[in-house]
Amino acid sequence: MGNELKGRPEHSAEHFGDTRDHWWNADFLRLLAARWRLHEARDVLDVGCGVGHWGALLAGLLPRDARVTGLDREAGWVAEARARAPSRGLEGRATYVEGDLRQLPFPDHTFDLTTCQTVLIHMQDPAAALAEMARVTRPGGLVVAAEPNNLTESLLLDTVTSEASTDDLVDLVRLQLTCERGKVALGEGDNSLGDRVPGLFAAQGLADIAVYVNDKATAVFPPYASAEQRAVVDEARDRAARRLWNWTEDDARRLFVAGGGHPPSFPGLFERALALRERGARAMDAGTYHGVSGGVFYVVSGRKV
Repeated sequence: MGNELKGRPEHSAEHFGDTRDHWWNADFLRLLAARWRLHEARDVLDVGCGVGHWGALLAGLLPRDARVTGLDREAGWVAEARARAPSRGLEGRATYVEGDLRQLPFPDHTFDLTTCQTVLIHMQDPAAALAEMARVTRPGGLVVAAEPNNLTESLLLDTVTSEASTDDLVDLVRLQLTCERGKVALGEGDNSLGDRVPGLFAAQGLADIAVYVNDKATAVFPPYASAEQRAVVDEARDRAARRLWNWTEDDARRLFVAGGGHPPSFPGLFERALALRERGARAMDAGTYHGVSGGVFYVVSGRKV
């Protein structure tokens, strides 16, 4: 299916494709469910739910009488999550509403589990967002955030980047880091916030804080036979064809300048980043590409005292 949502104006539309269905190992999630005692949860809030991926995964780990509420600021994603709920076996178990994480439309102490996936990285004030998540969580309930350090992805060495020059690799990291810092400067979040989420949990007074690293790694190698590998390859080819790096060229330029980058240097840096992406896509077409996709992805949990 690819990504039928790409190009839409709503937030994160480029990231709701088939690859997102392969972010987690099922046995790892079952282990977390046991550690978190999810068999005790009955009311769950998935904040910034998008089209419902994370909440649907968690619903499969909850008791049959547990209910999941998904909240997103984008009306389009709320509608899409509702439309997908029946095919996910969530009809009658999931409710999706429009709302703002900065001011959740729920009373204090409403949910046994309040959670988010790749949401705090888009918040200007993640501490305030966590405070809202904690507010609507019942005493003894759990707050969970799954957030990455996206900068690590720029250091992965596949059959293309492992042969790139040192200057190209250093410039790729420089471009990524400068854009990420521009995103912070503009108040749009921090793409590599994951390392600091445990400290934010502690600052909220949450107890029993635990940190795990998602154990899923997607290995991509010829003949790209699995559904997961095909999703990665299809996405890589599509992004190369549309000249899409981690952001569009216009967005990357805006973030780069805001991050203190020298404007005249941007076109060359962006073209070099795209050239590596295009070389990877060509190698996939030739059946010579192999590597591992992803980066460091944390899962942080804490209980409300």
